[in-house]
Amino acid sequence: MTSDTHAASPPGRRRILDPSERFGELLFGLIMVLTFTGSLSAATSGHADVRTMLIGAIGCNLAWGIVDGIMYILDNLGQRGRDLLTLHRVLGAPRPEIAQGLIADALPAPVAAVLRPDELESIRKRLSALPEPPRKGGLERNDFLGALGIFLVVFLSTFPVVIPFFVMPDAMKALRVSNAIAIGMLFLGGYFLAKSSGYRPWRTGLVMVAIGVVLVAITIALGG
Repeated sequence: MTSDTHAASPPGRRRILDPSERFGELLFGLIMVLTFTGSLSAATSGHADVRTMLIGAIGCNLAWGIVDGIMYILDNLGQRGRDLLTLHRVLGAPRPEIAQGLIADALPAPVAAVLRPDELESIRKRLSALPEPPRKGGLERNDFLGALGIFLVVFLSTFPVVIPFFVMPDAMKALRVSNAIAIGMLFLGGYFLAKSSGYRPWRTGLVMVAIGVVLVAITIALGG
């Protein structure tokens, strides 16, 4: 999605999953399934081997989709708790200068670098005027939606890669088609990630293909 769409979003509103998160999960799901398809041997693969591989690939990404979704919820909960802790420290700071330092530390470095002390003090005063914040952060609806999105990306990334094994009787031909689909998915993921991040789409797509191939090779070599 383009930067124009970002600009049109309401202030302070964040997507449930940004492009880098979606692509990261897609890459993870592809690597997991490719470690299974890459284990097929041209010399020994038969129907039983293909069936075992398919069960393993689908089951693995099903499990990891659930795990990644749960970790997403826990990470959001932890981040919300850290944000509230910083806010309480700002409100409880004994001197305005200390509170300003805490605010600057919580902001992205490029933003903090251009804020003057009077601007940081203005932020501190506005925060002090807010109602008393809760002590602990709770779970929100978007946490569960994000977890569901991650699960679907990881799990569904399995199927384009394994479908050739369902429809093609020759396992090695299916493997070549499967690898071509995986490479195409890696390229498209990198391409659209670059489009949303200001990088060169074609170059980024090719880089992501190379990274995916290397990671798969390392995973297989290490017995993954």
